[in-house]
Order: sequence, then structure tokens, then C-alpha cells
Amino acid sequence: MFNKFIYYNTKIINKMGEHLKIIEYPLILLFIVSGAIFLMSSNDLITIFLSIELQSYGLYILSTVYRNSELSTTGGLIYFLLGGLSSCFILLGTALLYANSGSTSLDSLYIITSISDIQSNDLWYSPNYISLSLVIFTVGFLFKISAAPFHFWSPDVYDAIPTIVTTFVALIAKVSILILLLQLVYYTNADITMNNWTFILLISSLFSLVIGTVVGLTQFRIKRLLAYSTISHVGFMLLALSISSIESIQALIFYLTQYIISNLNAFIILLAIGYSLYCYTSDNKEHDELLDKTNSPIQLITQLKGYFFINPVLALSLTITIFSFAGIPPLVGFFGKQMVLSAALDKGLYFITLIAILTSVIGGIYYLTIIKEMFFSKSDYKVNTLLGLNLRSELSELKLFKLKGNVYNNNVTGAIKSVEYNYKNIVLSSSISFIISILTLTILLFLFMNKEWLSMSTILVQLIFNS
Repeated sequence: MFNKFIYYNTKIINKMGEHLKIIEYPLILLFIVSGAIFLMSSNDLITIFLSIELQSYGLYILSTVYRNSELSTTGGLIYFLLGGLSSCFILLGTALLYANSGSTSLDSLYIITSISDIQSNDLWYSPNYISLSLVIFTVGFLFKISAAPFHFWSPDVYDAIPTIVTTFVALIAKVSILILLLQLVYYTNADITMNNWTFILLISSLFSLVIGTVVGLTQFRIKRLLAYSTISHVGFMLLALSISSIESIQALIFYLTQYIISNLNAFIILLAIGYSLYCYTSDNKEHDELLDKTNSPIQLITQLKGYFFINPVLALSLTITIFSFAGIPPLVGFFGKQMVLSAALDKGLYFITLIAILTSVIGGIYYLTIIKEMFFSKSDYKVNTLLGLNLRSELSELKLFKLKGNVYNNNVTGAIKSVEYNYKNIVLSSSISFIISILTLTILLFLFMNKEWLSMSTILVQLIFNS
């Protein structure tokens, strides 16, 4: 499908992957995934804290593993310092919950908060103190998923760290923590706490919807724009989480699933576009002066000018994903927002539902800006005719030179000792093509398989509420 687009992995492009050869890299990913799995399956406050730290430390290290990049190191340091602050809130909330309930188990917390037929004066603990402890505990997690008003670190970190690392920060951290918050809402689903601590989720949802949309309108750097887009999506998920009904939990699981698919596809496409543009030169001096172009090749929205005329298929895939972000029917993003808003209306939350609809409409403006640049702007790129000379000069200096891409040369058998430059031979690797194709088709053709997905989310909700 994308057969016209695989890149030559020359010495210059190979600098992009020199840090990926560090032996610690798979171990870091293992720490992150293990921490996420432990966090989603934890049933004890101490285990929750250890799991979130295991996941967070892996993300901190991964953000700074590109040691030759000053921008990446700065972003990783900001992420570490502010992530440590959020961990302090989590630890403080854990200590207060233990002091007021006498247990660190979520099962014990469920039993304690379910005692509704006893007057508060006769209880040996204070329900208000438990609610306050839960609020402090939740603030730490809202900080880590960059929910407003605890979002201020997110755009700077997203923009500074390499794009491939941004994908992990945007997906793994948020998915695991939102699943944990879902468990916490379930275990504290009692009147004495329900009207208190979960109110912070509703307030954070409102702030996230407004800030993520309004501030996103002023962005011209694409990863900062995606950061504010993520904040807006977190607002929808927190809205579903704060309602705490079977319909809202079903909407949350579905929204979280489509969020993973859409964001993963968007970041992979950005990486593919960045690598492909290595074969082109731009007359725009602003593009040449960008920092850390090796690890984050696409930083500005203007870098996508006229990209449709360079590779129409990748441009269309990114367009479909962006339309899903905006909630355009019949794409998968539309059904996610529809389910959340329907659950909110059933609970009588008319004001925040109106705000969510307005922010979705306004948010479409900055999504359309990206599409306008790709389809209706004249491209600044020209084919780099000097690339062939660079390839031959570099090959003459290297005894062992390996290409990670596919090189087509019918006249050569055995080892390749020279490369004849032809930018038409540059295509995208089959694995990346397959991933982008599957994710794009899932977003586009969801209309024909939504019943199956909704049935799956219904089964998951029943398992959660009947467990």
C-alpha cells in the first residue's frame, strides 16, 4: 500500500538510531510495560505506589536516553522533577488513607466506605478525612496523565523529547493510570465518598476540555498541539469516569481503546513522514534551524506543507486519523465521544455536555489547520540531488556498511559495494506499512464492526461490576 516509500538508512540517517543500539533500551521498555501491568492489576496502595514508580522511572530514563540531544535531556529532566512532585502527592494520599482507615488494601477500603447505615458520630474513622485523602491521592495521578489544571508540564515535555518516546508517554502512562482510577472509583462507590472525592474528576474534566481546546488553537508546533489534543481527550475520559455508571464505564473503555489506536497511528505516521523527508531539501530557513531534527524530524506544522503531493497515501492516513480526533462521523472517534456524552446526559450533566460539544467543534479548527497545510499549501521541498554523492562518499569510507531498508539494484548480486541514488527507490518498510494500514483501516471502517466492539466493552463492564 505504501510501496513507494522506504528510506535509505545511510550514515546520516543511522545517527537517528545510534542510541537505539544501547543494550539498556529493551530493559527500559520492560520496566515500563511491567510497571503498567502491575499498576492495572494492583489491589493494594503500597503495590500501586511501587508500580507507578517502576513505570515512571522507565519513562524518565527513556526520555533522556538520547544523551547527545540537549533538548531531549532538558525535556527528560522537566519530566523527572515534576513527576517526582506528583509522586509526593500519591505517597501523601497513601499515608493519609492508611492513617484514617487502618489498611492499605482496596478491598478493606471498599468495606469501610460501604458502611452507610451507621451514623458518622459512631464511626471510629472520619469519612471526610478519607475523602480528603482520596482527593490528594487522585491529584498525583491527574498530574501524571496531564489532566488540567495539572497539565502545564505536558506540552513542554512532549515537544522536547524524541517523537518515539512521546508515543510511550502519551499512551502507556495514561492507559494504565486511567484503568487504576476506574478501579478506585469502583472500590469507593459509596455515598459518603461518592459526592466528595470524585467531584475533582468532574472539575478536572471541565478544565481539560476547555484548556486543551482553547490553548491548542495558538500552537504552531505539532507535538505541542498533540499534547493539548491529548489533554482534551483526557477530559472526555475523566467525564466518563466521574459519572460511574455501567454506560459510562462502557464508554470509558471504548474511548480509551480508540484513543490508543488513533494516537499510535498519528505518531507512527509522523515518524514515517519525517524519515521520508530526509530525501528532500527545504528552502525554508526556519526548518533548517530546528534543534534535534534527528530524533524529532517533524516539529512544526508548516513542515507538512504540500506533503500530499509528495506522498498522498500517508497524507490521507494522517487526515483520517485527525478527523477521528475531531470526532467526525463515521470514524471511530465520533462513536467514542457520542457514548461519553450520552452517558453524561443520562446523569443530567447538561452543562458539561454542552461544554464538551462546543470544545469538540472549536477543536476541529486546529485539526483542520494541519489538513490545510498538507493539501492546500505549496510544498517547500525539493529532491536532494546531492544525496547520491553523499552515499557514494560515505560508502567509500566504510568497510562494513549495512542498510536497514530495502535497496533495489538488479545489477548487483551478493554484497552491495556501491549504491546508485534514486529517490524513487525509497519506500517505507513493510512492517511500518502494515501497522499504519491496519490502524487506519480500523479507524475508517469501524462503522462496519462497531457492534462487535460494543459487545466486547459490555462484557468487560459486566466482569468489572460482577467481580
